[in-house]
Amino acid sequence: MTTKYEPLCVRTTRSAVLLGLLLALLSVPLTPATPAAAHAALVATSPVRDAVIGSPPGEVVLVFSESVSPVIGRVQVLGPDGRRVTAGEPVADGATLRIPVRVPDRPLGTYLVSYRVISADSHPVAGSFAYSAGAPSATPPEPVSVDERPSGGWTPAARYIGYLGLVLAIGPTLFGAVRWPRRRRRRAVTATGYVGLALVVVGTAGTWVAQAADMVGVPVGDLSRGDLTAVADSDIGPLLGARLALAAIAAGLLAAVAAGRAGRGRRVALALVGLAGMVTWPLAGHPVASPLPPVSILADVVHLAGMSVWLGGLFTLAVFLLPGTHRRVLGRILPAWSRWATVAVGWLVASGVGQAAIELGRPGALVGTAYGRLLCAKAALLAAVLGVAAWQRRAVRAGRAADRPGRVAWAAGVELAATAVVLALTAVLVQTPPGRTADTQAARATREGVAQTLTSATYTLQFDIYPVRVGVPNSLHAYVYTPQGQPLPVAQWTVSLALPAAGIEPMTVPVDTPEPHHGSAEISLPARGDWTIRFTVRTSDIDQATVTATVPVR
Repeated sequence: MTTKYEPLCVRTTRSAVLLGLLLALLSVPLTPATPAAAHAALVATSPVRDAVIGSPPGEVVLVFSESVSPVIGRVQVLGPDGRRVTAGEPVADGATLRIPVRVPDRPLGTYLVSYRVISADSHPVAGSFAYSAGAPSATPPEPVSVDERPSGGWTPAARYIGYLGLVLAIGPTLFGAVRWPRRRRRRAVTATGYVGLALVVVGTAGTWVAQAADMVGVPVGDLSRGDLTAVADSDIGPLLGARLALAAIAAGLLAAVAAGRAGRGRRVALALVGLAGMVTWPLAGHPVASPLPPVSILADVVHLAGMSVWLGGLFTLAVFLLPGTHRRVLGRILPAWSRWATVAVGWLVASGVGQAAIELGRPGALVGTAYGRLLCAKAALLAAVLGVAAWQRRAVRAGRAADRPGRVAWAAGVELAATAVVLALTAVLVQTPPGRTADTQAARATREGVAQTLTSATYTLQFDIYPVRVGVPNSLHAYVYTPQGQPLPVAQWTVSLALPAAGIEPMTVPVDTPEPHHGSAEISLPARGDWTIRFTVRTSDIDQATVTATVPVR
């Protein structure tokens, strides 16, 4: 028996390794060295956070680190008297959110801006900040700390249930379709497949409820019917709906396939439905907002498929086949299962390496971020499981496994128990900001950057520079308003940077104009020190003024 299966095992192993290495090589070199956006962070505002301006503006602008969509009814501006002064619904254009504001009867004082938006990877982002017109209020409102994820443990729990459902739906169905002993009844394995689909539905429903809570910013117990219905209009709603529909289609195909009565067309149809269902997971998570969405989505689907085939097959083997199956039958099943497991694990590890390279962004994030540490824990536990699996594979290749079903069952139980913990870590991992976004998240927490308001006889200029670092691109945004707080179109921008203490003469910065009153630029700061930034703004043929500020770079 060993001689019969050995060449095919070797060829399968080599194929799995080569294909896995190909996927890893496709993923790793393309990963950018600088962190990219995900879990959007607020990086700039106009008016500037805590600024005092001459008069209230007609709109408030928020700039995030990635594309966002506002939660209707959860973005507002409160005037000095505590009344809402938002003039209409906020409008999102990529990473920029514009909030129209009407000027109240008593315009002077402190204004409070609060926001709740959904980032590109479906995670909620919320916060608040204040600015003042004329002078701060005697008792200005304080920005409050906002719970971005009031759903609590609902989201990881729903993810865990969904993953468990994939394992029970895919692995047992595959085993029943192509490798089930003729004399063993298939009712239990078919029922397990239906239990898996039911868990997918339960997990999807739990994700829907958790998303509703995170969108409106209230605990799950306080949700209304309208809150739940609103999820359908969000980006994640159609994905969850599609997942439920695909689970229903799979339920109609599963019985015949698991029982071995289905023709090739029905088996292919079920495989395509399962593949489409797995795609909905990365489309509602980190991969869709990664620097390389197609590669990340592909890697995530391969990861889910490898996990489901391996763990689902292992569960079927340990629970249904090892007890009561004749050793000669096991002698035929175990080598075939060993080949399946080799391929599934090879793809699981390779896609995991690719995902880790993309989501970490740099080696230091492996131990310097919560995402990296969770990933290390998952990898260590998975390595231990693979060690047990390797021991089993040697026993199968040597022809000893069929004679010792008790030991095989014990080893399978250890693998299943450990991988249950791995699934739990994965459910938490997908809700943790990726390591590549650590700098952006830290900037949000520390309000990294410089923001100032400058005034001249003809205009008020507000600018912010982010992140104010040496040797990296820094984003400059400047906005010009009339003394009454209305946007003032600019005919010509002239912006220069100088570091007199180091003998660096003024350098002119090219300025783009995304809006008539808005100038933006990418600037490079080659040395530390107190930089002088000079804005010369011409608003008409005869009106021109220069304002200057000092930007400390440490």
